[in-house]
Amino acid sequence: MPYVYLTVAILAEVIGTTFLKLSDGFTKPGPSIATAVGYAVSFYFLSLTLQAIPTGIAYAVWSGLGIVLISVIAWLFLGQRLDAGAFAGMALILAGVLVINLFSKVTSY
Repeated sequence: MPYVYLTVAILAEVIGTTFLKLSDGFTKPGPSIATAVGYAVSFYFLSLTLQAIPTGIAYAVWSGLGIVLISVIAWLFLGQRLDAGAFAGMALILAGVLVINLFSKVTSY
């Protein structure tokens, strides 16, 4: 169940960050509320995750996958340009998340 919680936390953080951009400096109420709700849900589910997964592992996965997902969403839907270096960096982040999950022995308390 902890990885389900972590997945929800990641997706909620990505939603919150996407709406943060759309809130235009918190001047648009709808996106501003979506940002606050997204982050609140994200941190709640991250806190549930931390009951079973060590903080360093959970945070590495949460932040790493969040960075990649928000970058892809910004590229696909918000007009952000990504070059070869950005894609290479995201590939390295994904590789790091895989290494942590596949090879690290520090996966639970």
